[in-house]
Amino acid sequence: MKRQRLLSLVRQAVERYGMIEAGDRIAVGVSGGKDSLTLLAALKELSGFYPKRFSVCAVCVDLGFGHTDDTKVRRFCEALGTELSVIPTRIGQIVMEERKEKNPCSLCAKMRKGALVQEALRMGCGRIAYAHHKDDFIETMLLSLIFQGQFYAFPPVTRFEDTGITVVRPLMLVEEAQVRGFCRRYSIPVMKSSCPVDGTTKRAYAKKLLEQIQKEHPGAKERMFHAITEGNLPDWPQAIVRNL
Repeated sequence: MKRQRLLSLVRQAVERYGMIEAGDRIAVGVSGGKDSLTLLAALKELSGFYPKRFSVCAVCVDLGFGHTDDTKVRRFCEALGTELSVIPTRIGQIVMEERKEKNPCSLCAKMRKGALVQEALRMGCGRIAYAHHKDDFIETMLLSLIFQGQFYAFPPVTRFEDTGITVVRPLMLVEEAQVRGFCRRYSIPVMKSSCPVDGTTKRAYAKKLLEQIQKEHPGAKERMFHAITEGNLPDWPQAIVRNL
């Protein structure tokens, strides 16, 4: 995917759900994976010409899964001219070794969010951008249906009253395949996940299931995403601009 197409899709999402206001300072949660680096690159470039002026910084929560070399992420942020804060934690040891969680993803996500919010506030940010793409939204919906009996997907915009932080998801109109294509085209220095359960989780199962459904029923993925965005889900904001 070309840079112009990525910026177009990100801008559409931003404007459709009012994700950015003038004067915002946005912390992008960066793991070193393809999704977060793509989002960081897109928002940094968008900040240079978007009518509502905003600034971007990057926050990387080191989960402590052994030795993690963040050199590539640091160099990438330097090349973009973006401030980076790396937060060392013991989340990996707590979840996997001390607590020995059978389903570690939920606790890990909560602890990671806590560390990210705390650092974002310290850096003067009122918004945090997560790199969930279109496939993530659909996979979350499938997981919710299968394992919780609910029709749910995380909202494009979520405000947490206790901290004043607003979470936004500007990649929501971008497919995972497009992210991969962008990273290949522009040689984005993607880091391999150090999580010991990567590829074996329920989300990995949902990803394979979605691929199978799409293969057997072309267009199904787009129809499921339409059901999400037009389903009047709880906590979802109304679209400000439609049919972009």
